[in-house]
Amino acid sequence: MSVEVSWDVDAAQPPARLASFRSMTSVAAGDKGAWLALFAPDAVVEDPVGPSMFDEQGKGNHGREGIGAFWDLTIAHVERFEFVIRDSFAAGAECANIGTITTYLPGGYRVDTDGVFVYRVGEDGLITSMRAFWETERAMATARQV
Repeated sequence: MSVEVSWDVDAAQPPARLASFRSMTSVAAGDKGAWLALFAPDAVVEDPVGPSMFDEQGKGNHGREGIGAFWDLTIAHVERFEFVIRDSFAAGAECANIGTITTYLPGGYRVDTDGVFVYRVGEDGLITSMRAFWETERAMATARQV
């Protein structure tokens, strides 16, 4: 698995931005254990926000068990991830990253997902909420064989 996350690790970063970059790095490395360890026990992941093929009721994935099930349903099936964050806005305990996640899927397919990815952390630096705002139809329209 190729790891493609670029950021200046030497620069001081707000806690939520740091957690978001650690999350992307763990996903790109395919390290489910490291990724789950970034989340508070009662964290919620909404990816994407609202009802979707990954969350029919649109209520999010709750707790490490639910977030782990989300990994198994989605992330585990991707051969490679590339994250390109074009901008990042940190305020208080939150961070909103604007960028593209490129996923390489079995069968030689590639999908580019543009979105806004919002992370909230607790005082301990653990992620309490991750909300990904992206549109399924837009992402699927980029699907192509490479």
